[in-house]
Amino acid sequence: MKQAIVARADIGMGEGKLAAQVAHASLSAYEKADSQLQSQWKQGGQKKVVLKGESERQLHELSEIADSKGIPNALIRDAGHTQLEPGTVTALAVGPAADDRVDSVTGDLSLF
Repeated sequence: MKQAIVARADIGMGEGKLAAQVAHASLSAYEKADSQLQSQWKQGGQKKVVLKGESERQLHELSEIADSKGIPNALIRDAGHTQLEPGTVTALAVGPAADDRVDSVTGDLSLF
């Protein structure tokens, strides 16, 4: 079991902003998972990987793929209080789900 968080590398988020957006994505996708997936992931150590995203379009496409496979996912839009314009898509979390299911969506991406 794991979760992959794809954070946009093309919008120049500072380290703190990046960390916050990754955290938002992780929790939001976890909340969309059913109780069985939540339990399995928590018992397995809540494995996560953070990957580089290239664009807003890419994150939308990955979200659509995850949706089509029935994998919980969450697309995050920034509120715009600090570094970014309101509504900027910053991150996408895919999972928790079985490693191979998450990899079927995000397996071609590089680590952040």
